[in-house]
Amino acid sequence: MPGAIEHVLATLEDSDVRYLVVGGVAVVLHGHLRTTADLDLVVQLERENVRRALLALEGMGFRPRSPVPLESFADEEVRHRLVAEKGLTVFSLWCPDEPGLEVDLFAEEPFDFDAVHARSVRVPLDETEVSVVALDDLIALKEKVGRTRDREDVEALRALRDEERGPNA
Repeated sequence: MPGAIEHVLATLEDSDVRYLVVGGVAVVLHGHLRTTADLDLVVQLERENVRRALLALEGMGFRPRSPVPLESFADEEVRHRLVAEKGLTVFSLWCPDEPGLEVDLFAEEPFDFDAVHARSVRVPLDETEVSVVALDDLIALKEKVGRTRDREDVEALRALRDEERGPNA
């Protein structure tokens, strides 16, 4: 699975997609080991950026879980309608070649993308370097969601942050 995740991220990097890794993978990349079954991404929802992301993912064999054409996610009006009428929070993609990996694209930017991207960290992996939401922004995002798993992540991430800052912080 880690190889598949890195391959997706490397493909997005090669396609000049503006994105941020959030969710469980971001928790792991910040240093707290835990399992996760999906790759959560906030892709900047500017039409051409979304199109680059979708083309890259489609080229890898990813397709939507829901019966919605892949390219419809690039259309802001369609995306807003799916959020309003269907309660869409993430656009989930799956790939028959990677049955254990799901890629979830946020249907709305949960924060000011440019500001959070400016604070993001670049994390080196084996084959590429990826954009990961900064620790404080990840904590804020997980607090906002508030599921049990998110609350557990917040506790672990705060401990990591406190350890990073040292005893005098």
